[in-house]
Amino acid sequence: MDNFEIQKKYEEWETQTKALIKKYPEEGNLNTSWSETVKRLYTPLDTPDYSKIGFPGEYPFTRGVQNTMYRGKLWTMRQYAGFGTAEESNKRYKYLLEQGQSGLSIAFDLPTQIGYDSDDPHSLGEVGKVGVAIDSLYDMETLFDGIPLDKVSTSMTINATASTLLAMYIVVGEKQGVKREKLRGTIQNDILKEYIARGTYIYPPKPSMRIITNIFEFCSKEMPLWNTISVSGYHIREAGANAVQEVAFTIADGIEYVKTAIEAGLDPNVFGKRLSFFFASHNDLFEEVAKFRAARRIWAKIMKERFKVTDPEALKLRFHTQTSGSTLTAQQPENNIVRVAIQALAAVLGGTQSLHTNSMDEALALPTEDSVRIALRTQQIIAYESGVAKTVDPLGGSYYVESLTDEIERKSFDYIKHIDEIGGMINAIESGYVQQEISNSAYNYQKAIESKAQIIVGVNDFTTEEKNLRKTMKVDDELEAKQIENLRKMKNNRDTSTVKSNLANLEKVARSNGNLMYPIIDAVKVYATVGEISDTLRKVFGEYKESVII
Repeated sequence: MDNFEIQKKYEEWETQTKALIKKYPEEGNLNTSWSETVKRLYTPLDTPDYSKIGFPGEYPFTRGVQNTMYRGKLWTMRQYAGFGTAEESNKRYKYLLEQGQSGLSIAFDLPTQIGYDSDDPHSLGEVGKVGVAIDSLYDMETLFDGIPLDKVSTSMTINATASTLLAMYIVVGEKQGVKREKLRGTIQNDILKEYIARGTYIYPPKPSMRIITNIFEFCSKEMPLWNTISVSGYHIREAGANAVQEVAFTIADGIEYVKTAIEAGLDPNVFGKRLSFFFASHNDLFEEVAKFRAARRIWAKIMKERFKVTDPEALKLRFHTQTSGSTLTAQQPENNIVRVAIQALAAVLGGTQSLHTNSMDEALALPTEDSVRIALRTQQIIAYESGVAKTVDPLGGSYYVESLTDEIERKSFDYIKHIDEIGGMINAIESGYVQQEISNSAYNYQKAIESKAQIIVGVNDFTTEEKNLRKTMKVDDELEAKQIENLRKMKNNRDTSTVKSNLANLEKVARSNGNLMYPIIDAVKVYATVGEISDTLRKVFGEYKESVII
């Protein structure tokens, strides 16, 4: 049947179907996350030429970045974890590794993220609450005690203080006898999305971009196995963006990082190999699969056509996925197991390289060991029992998925073009354009929930009056006092004059054009704290104050 015959048959089918709809009206949310109506039926007329889709491991990587994907190596199974003191988190990491986790993913507390020590007045009440408190190399040594860094891959969700935490990880590795060139892992290191969606920034955009570029340069020379940035769409999506916006704004951030690195004299064929990305996975299974496929194709085209990259390895968009925290409900939390399973399946069908599955009780508190184990088992069941890892890109060729992939690509490029026209992502952020677009999307989604156009099971329909009696985890308030006491002891035992000397050298380099990673490592080695290093850079770079967007 050729296209003409398919079109004719489709029109006949549509006429018959419309007559039936009068008797059996269509119901439910029939829109994409960007508010366009999903077609009733997709056919070969909606599928592009295969040359546009390509083969796995080959440009434009629509079908995956490896030829054999999970037939050769499963995705890295990570569980994002961190709370209280380094000692407490170390116990959780060892438990997760015993349960079959294949990589660590570190959550840091808020003071660590924004460059304050645990004894700083700004830190009061926040120490160890949303992640582990890391004040100095002493804490990092404790965090990885008994965990060989030559055997694990570590992802650190850290941005404004990424250079300091990476330096600590390097020094811990050296103390274990692991050379820095053997260390494997990722630092998030994506400051632009902090200005957009999270707010854990310290310095203004320009010096922040300098620090990131310094990390690129340092790792290109010293840490060839380390992913120097994880350009994060996750937090953009969690802030309310739809699937198209998540892809478009994440890719636009990536463009800005590549531009800045090239301007600093770095070769995208080299540092491009160590760029990675981080996306959310939401409940709309097919839309999410299409989103991941479109993101790979867009990035490959941009690197090849805009930045003239020739090395195929530097064209590949490699990404970590986390199931969506914002979709989890405090009501009927057991339902979250199903949501996470769907989201994890979408990530795998979309070709993720690494995956974190949220725990069912995360809408209530930090996850318990039991709920973390169920979340990890979800990944393992998908990997070993579902059969989806047996073939590469099993949904490739689906009329619906291919059409969605094209649509997300097209609409994402529309956003990217507009951002280019207004001067790039930094200008788009400082003008409030990106934030306003996300805000509008979040508002529309909330309206859909309130009108029941979007059903959230257990929240706006299928509700119960049962009280939640589930046991939740709580961080002991005494851990803050313990962390502060440990910090005090560490400061009393270190060589204060050497700390001051190394911090003075850091300030000197910050006022020049030198690479900051080397003096930061020197400061870390003598137990300078996260707060002291951050304050030294604050003195030179100042602090960013967000403009109010009305």
